[in-house]
Amino acid sequence: MKKIIIVLFFIVFITFINQDKEEYIIPDSAIRLRVIANSNTFEDQATKMEIKNNIESILQKDLVVAPNKETASLAIKDKIPEIQNMINHYDIKYNLNYGKNYFPEKSYKGVKYEAGDYESLVITLGSGKGENWWCVLFPPLCLMDAEEKNTTDVEYRLFVKDLFTKYMEFY
Repeated sequence: MKKIIIVLFFIVFITFINQDKEEYIIPDSAIRLRVIANSNTFEDQATKMEIKNNIESILQKDLVVAPNKETASLAIKDKIPEIQNMINHYDIKYNLNYGKNYFPEKSYKGVKYEAGDYESLVITLGSGKGENWWCVLFPPLCLMDAEEKNTTDVEYRLFVKDLFTKYMEFY
């Protein structure tokens, strides 16, 4: 009898703990960004991060004030020549694609990003065999995520949910 009570206690305890792990799923109406490095060498990964930072700088001003996905999409399309010009300074072959691109499933701090084809800006550097960096451009999650670095999983999940509620209320 004692063993049954202990087992039941652990089942209830595990169930209670797993309730806090509820994931918030990013809606399909988001716009994503992905930068894929040429390789996993230190130099190629550093180049990827520099390019990522520059892309964020180019897009931030327009995307944090974009009221909807259509406005954000137009802002990204308008900035593509500027992004290409910036990448051309790196003396690396690249492919830039804005449109529907495949993303594998990811989870980050209790936020679930389902696998699928999403409207996105994907930049593949060189052979594209290195680790990638990705985020959500609209709503401007990756542009605001820098401010949220020291949050708990629950705080981050609430931040993401509030951000999507704010920007996606018409979807």
